Amino acid sequence: MRRVVLDTNVFVSALLFGGQASALVSLWKQGEIIPLVSAETLKELIRVLAYPKFDLTEAEIKSIINEDILPWVETVKITRHIQGVSSDAADDIFLACAVNGKAVAIISGDSHLLSLKEFEGIPISRIAEFIT
Repeated sequence: MRRVVLDTNVFVSALLFGGQASALVSLWKQGEIIPLVSAETLKELIRVLAYPKFDLTEAEIKSIINEDILPWVETVKITRHIQGVSSDAADDIFLACAVNGKAVAIISGDSHLLSLKEFEGIPISRIAEFIT
């Protein structure tokens, strides 16, 4: 099983919109990948799911987290923090999760992360590049 970090937008796309991103849901439910999360990345995901544009109730968000995410992910304890690497400081939490969780890939649609191409030997790629 490949240990991977999905950025927030990838998680949201996979869970709410289908398309290419939904292939990731199949991969984690089949045990081919293990998405890694940290307290910080999970908090960010919950914050984004609460955006009005998604029109999700608190109960729906709780259901997504408890049924579609938590049973399938591994929670990583962050002992080594990463700061000042991405041009968007908010993205460093995904780099920290990947390094601390010994991920083999970071899957992202974020231009700040993608511009790095890799971090400490961990490739950063789009969904399409990862699943092909």
